[in-house]
Amino acid sequence: MKINTIAVHEGTLKDSVTGGVNTPVYTSSACNYIDRGEAVYPRYFNSPNQDAVAKKLAALEHAETALVFSSGMGAMSTSILAYAGSGDHVVMLDALYGGTHHFATEWFSHFGIDCTFTQTSAEDVIEKVTPKTTVIVIESPTNPLLAVVDIEKIARFAKEKKITAIIDNTFASPVNQTPIDLGIDIVVHSGTKYLGGHSDLCCGMVACSIEKMTRILSLAKVLGPSLDPRSCALLERSMKTLCLRVTAQTQNAMTVASFLESHPAVARVYYPGLETFEGHDIAKRQMTGFGAMLSFELRGNDPDRFIESLSLISPAVSLGGVESTICPPARTSHAKISKAERDRIGVTDSLLRLSIGLEDAEDLIQDLDAALKKISKDF
Repeated sequence: MKINTIAVHEGTLKDSVTGGVNTPVYTSSACNYIDRGEAVYPRYFNSPNQDAVAKKLAALEHAETALVFSSGMGAMSTSILAYAGSGDHVVMLDALYGGTHHFATEWFSHFGIDCTFTQTSAEDVIEKVTPKTTVIVIESPTNPLLAVVDIEKIARFAKEKKITAIIDNTFASPVNQTPIDLGIDIVVHSGTKYLGGHSDLCCGMVACSIEKMTRILSLAKVLGPSLDPRSCALLERSMKTLCLRVTAQTQNAMTVASFLESHPAVARVYYPGLETFEGHDIAKRQMTGFGAMLSFELRGNDPDRFIESLSLISPAVSLGGVESTICPPARTSHAKISKAERDRIGVTDSLLRLSIGLEDAEDLIQDLDAALKKISKDF
């Protein structure tokens, strides 16, 4: 089946009693175990609504299986801890989501895990690997600088060294990128973003092989970050329109990025779809679309004044919804990282992250242009 058909139909549990075409919401936390192969329990990640949405993601990501978590960080932290323990070493990109970075810097030491941060080039990632490395963690495109990583090169090296390769695929979504096809072992999502897509639920997801999932599921059952059935139903409903939403948002993002790149009040635009972007050629090779996230820096102006001058685009810390949102990562997603470290990796105080929604691109451009003119008397 094609991806649009998968998004609509895969995993749906048809109601045999009423004939309903949507998966019913099973709120029961106690199920009769007689004559069943396994006990069904929400904390075991095997309730009907959990199964339905997990099967949909697995099919979209070309994975054998998937799990749905109560948050993206629940999914990421469980996946890492399943394959890294006391005495092990993890290689992780330095310019990735602030929550993952914070987890590594503040909590790895409690588990006896050593971590080395690396730049986004595959060569630098490979160079940082040691005989004790058990996990490599990457994002592509990265949050918030949209750096593009050579996924296939890193995945191939990881397989040769028997290292587990984990990628956060939130920014791309399975519509624009399927890392398992490129050799990645474990794909993680903050489902709060594009999978949910309506800014009305918090969840995370993991997709991988059945073999890799064994340890993740075993640990997850103990940690307990499972998603409740009502949220699962909401997520399943949202994922049916994933392809339509992300495709339209990606088209909008290309239009907006081109406008910003040509504006004299904008110093720099970070978007893989721009031919001037450093990772453009790699993105063309491994992505089917360039995504709906972009970041940019103003030329000598206060980002707070710019945000306050917007009327259509909302200031918000999340992303991936149908509405366009904007935020300064230095004070939101990366606030727990020291200023010195933020400046080193390029997440400066002047950087703005823009999540493009489903509004008409011309309306978004008019809003951005008006705000740029308002804060800059020279343009």
